[in-house]
Amino acid sequence: MTIEIKVPSVGESITEVTLVTWLKSDGEFVQEDEAICELESDKATVEVPAEKGGVLKIVASEGDTLNIGALLCTIEPGINEQITSPPKKEEVETSPIPQPSGADKFYDEKKYASPAAQKILSEKGIETKDISGSGKDGRITKEDALKANITRPASIDSHLVSESKTERSVENVPMSRLRKTIAKRLVEAKNTTAMLTTFNEVDLHEVMQIRKKYKDMFKEKHEVGLGFMSFFTKAACMALQEFPDINAQINGDEIRYHHYCDIGIAVSTPKGLVVPIVRNAEQLTLAEIEKDILRLAKKGRDGKISIDEMQGGTFTITNGGVFGSMLSTPILNLPQSAILGMHNIVERPVALNGQVVIRPIMYLALSYDHRIVDGKESVSFLKRIKDLLEDPCRLLINV
Repeated sequence: MTIEIKVPSVGESITEVTLVTWLKSDGEFVQEDEAICELESDKATVEVPAEKGGVLKIVASEGDTLNIGALLCTIEPGINEQITSPPKKEEVETSPIPQPSGADKFYDEKKYASPAAQKILSEKGIETKDISGSGKDGRITKEDALKANITRPASIDSHLVSESKTERSVENVPMSRLRKTIAKRLVEAKNTTAMLTTFNEVDLHEVMQIRKKYKDMFKEKHEVGLGFMSFFTKAACMALQEFPDINAQINGDEIRYHHYCDIGIAVSTPKGLVVPIVRNAEQLTLAEIEKDILRLAKKGRDGKISIDEMQGGTFTITNGGVFGSMLSTPILNLPQSAILGMHNIVERPVALNGQVVIRPIMYLALSYDHRIVDGKESVSFLKRIKDLLEDPCRLLINV
């Protein structure tokens, strides 16, 4: 019996999605639960699995905008028609060596590169044999293809190089659904809130000493690295409980206070910024926070994060320092009332007890909605985070 594969529900209030790419080809045999295509909603990219094994018949095209419940493809249940028995000995000895055909070439490429990866490599003019894959059995993934670059040989004719330098080409690429949503939300945050930013700096000498002293034991016991983000998340949770307005949201004519800390951690992915949520972070240890951040960040970069894992945050932390940012003014993640921006750590001369010393300094930025958060609260909140990080023992004894 023919099985119809339709666009699944991918989240509350989402009525349509975009078919980004087919991971399998029309007429190809697919296994049960094998991913066959990628769909992009306003908030995330999801893979659609095959409900049964069989031959794939594609209905919708890449780039189509589809309503929830629309038909994507059909699957004709059947047996994977592959030769499983070895050829007879005389056939092996007498059969001539076959020349590779177009179909053989396609099969070989399909074996090592996903259709999405093959499409990207073809556009770049890169052959699959020139790169290695990070997927199962060496399969080239879409991410491998995105990262692949062409290395020009040194013997390229100088005339051709000269022509390429003078070329003035342009390319119009449609914005993805995720990028459109990000743009819309950022403009909405700027236009609908009374956003203001306050700054401070933090000396991370003590935090770095703890990491240096205990990182090996921490990794051995918890099987995860001891990073800066867990210290900042823990400090933010303690400060949020002391300054509840920063952990609150405007809800019509009311203020909704949260007696828990669901911390959004901004993660950069090939398709844009996503903000997965560490739930009840105020109850977690440093190790539990690190594990949850690692799990969510990996899912975000692999495009496998769910809508539920990105909804309902009460406060957000973003780290532009990993890209070299010295200072920035982060934009609110609506409907939240504040966002903490981390930046790069630079050794700077500072005055300490009447002496000039070199210390690892990070600039901090807190953007907040002035409609609900007063200046005194925002400055005090950021100062509290600074104090907790400069004396991290306070994180353990809660003082």
